[in-house]
Amino acid sequence: MFSKILIANRGEIACRVIKTAQRMGIATVAVYSDADARAPFVQMADEAVHIGPPPAAESYLLADKIIAACKQTGAEAVHPGYGFLSERASFVEALEKENIAFIGPPASAIAAMGDKIESKKLAKEAGVNTVPGSEDAIDTTEEALSVSKEIGYPVMMKASAGGGGKGMRLAYNDQDVKDGFEATKREGLSSFGDDRVFIEKFILDPRHIEIQVLGDKHGNVLYLNERECSIQRRHQKVVEEAPSPFVTPEMRRKMGEQAVALSKAVGYHSAGTVELIVSGADPTGESFYFLEMNTRLQVEHPVTEAITGIDLVEQMIRVAAGEKLPMAQDDIGIDGWSIETRVYAEDPYRGFLPSTGRLVRYRTPVEPWSGDLRGVDGVRFDSGVQEGGEVSIFYDPMIAKLVTWGETRNEAADLQVEALDRIELDGLGHNVDFLSALMQHPRFRSGELTTGFIAEEYPDGFEGAATSERTEQVLAAVAGVIATADADRARRISGQLDGPQLPPGDWSVRIGDADHEVTLGEDGLLVDGEQVVLEFHYTPGDRMVDVALFNSADEDAEAVASYGIRIAATRLGYRMTTHGRQHDIRVLQQRHAALAGHMIEKEPPDTSKMLLCPMPGLLVTLHVGEGDAVESGQPLATVEAMKMENILRAEKAGTVATINAEEGETLVVDAVILELE
Repeated sequence: MFSKILIANRGEIACRVIKTAQRMGIATVAVYSDADARAPFVQMADEAVHIGPPPAAESYLLADKIIAACKQTGAEAVHPGYGFLSERASFVEALEKENIAFIGPPASAIAAMGDKIESKKLAKEAGVNTVPGSEDAIDTTEEALSVSKEIGYPVMMKASAGGGGKGMRLAYNDQDVKDGFEATKREGLSSFGDDRVFIEKFILDPRHIEIQVLGDKHGNVLYLNERECSIQRRHQKVVEEAPSPFVTPEMRRKMGEQAVALSKAVGYHSAGTVELIVSGADPTGESFYFLEMNTRLQVEHPVTEAITGIDLVEQMIRVAAGEKLPMAQDDIGIDGWSIETRVYAEDPYRGFLPSTGRLVRYRTPVEPWSGDLRGVDGVRFDSGVQEGGEVSIFYDPMIAKLVTWGETRNEAADLQVEALDRIELDGLGHNVDFLSALMQHPRFRSGELTTGFIAEEYPDGFEGAATSERTEQVLAAVAGVIATADADRARRISGQLDGPQLPPGDWSVRIGDADHEVTLGEDGLLVDGEQVVLEFHYTPGDRMVDVALFNSADEDAEAVASYGIRIAATRLGYRMTTHGRQHDIRVLQQRHAALAGHMIEKEPPDTSKMLLCPMPGLLVTLHVGEGDAVESGQPLATVEAMKMENILRAEKAGTVATINAEEGETLVVDAVILELE
């Protein structure tokens, strides 16, 4: 066994690998860029080596710097995590030349599976079902149009070396191909250094199912069941679960055996994943096709760990050290259900635009993962950031992964809602409310999933989860109680009031378009004349309250619902967030509420003639110049953020009056790119 390993990665996956290695008694080395100098993974490792400036191309992607760090510290092996150098065969070969072990598959397998075009050919030869599509790379838009028509729309254009949702474009017609082919090539080149693109048929009602495989250097390869990863946005996974609510035992066996056959065909060892696309329109479940093989650990590996009890990182390390797998295929079972949601720095209320900034406040539902595969009481939180840290433009916007485990799927989903309610995250936009809404969605609960779930269920964007009458009643009651507590604190500040004053107990609480009368008095807490029995503790200034709702005031009454409510003070009340929705709540004393209607509303400035940058990013292309006439929907500019290109289009027809930014310029949110007249 190794005595010291280096983790060639950052963030939560670096933390996760370090914890397993330390549990195994192996010393760890972290490498870090300037941007990560104070990151948690650097503090956790036994040693840390600085490798360069923030851009990954100048630090984490430089194999020679990783190897130099190994030599400097005496690390005998490298765990690559995922992303960066994890699927680069040349990196594995460079390590081998220096007699440094790679905790992952052989270079030959990475090379074979890393090229989507070649891997598809290999999969066919191994007897794996494959999606109809082009055999070789497509060079021009004209060729892409010809191939797309031959296959039949819709088609998917994919960068050959792509992954993680980057370098992929869906085309429903010729115009989509014309608009997206060159962008797909550019994304492939900028993200992976490879601009080759291939095209394949887009499967209708697709479900994304993947098989976890694990092999050793002695010829043993197992499949560790499947994961359902169908809920995606822009081809990037948002929710993963194991097992899948769609897969039958017979499907699981067939998929698993094909995944093992492919793995053996390329001499695979270590952890890997065979990704499949399954047609949800086929009730037999027979229509599943090979997509790609990820020759690394997956982001969503914890859900497999939770249902199998197998620490995948530990097994990767043991396999790299030459050990045989300690289990056989018959030993792999399914215990319970596990769901993972990815907490991203993106704002679902603003079209999921990327968000960057400092974590001014960061509180987690449980302590960050300490080693138990199922976490604390079924809640596991894999995080790579800390309060005061920064989410920068240089790396992936994932903040953390929330993993829950329960005896049933509904139990795991309920735990997700409870835990998401208790995440406090201020300083940047995040998708916590959206994740909670997904977990509560009736279609998710029914298991009727496709990769189009988000687009189909939120066609007009996300405005928050649906709110029940009971939840609105609880929010009104909580708002009344904390308003009284805040007023009571204010009256106790010396010199502010002339003589003792009783805190007010009669409130008008507006939530959305509805007004509620809230009274704290001898009859208890009343909302619109109805008694509401709550239990929670609030001290003025608290940002979070845990609320229990009871159906009566009897001493032996049991709680019928619980809420974690995040609170932020506003000018006329509070912003309360719970169960996947933000509520701007106006709270006025009842005698003041009658006068509120006479207040003049401040009109926001008209920005309809301006093209504003919706996110921090790099202005890659200006498609128009001053004096150009533009039509509604016409591309005006392309902005790259988090390695993804975003085309900004005209919302109305007009003429370009002024250009306010230049290509190559880094823009902030709401920077004016151009103005129309």
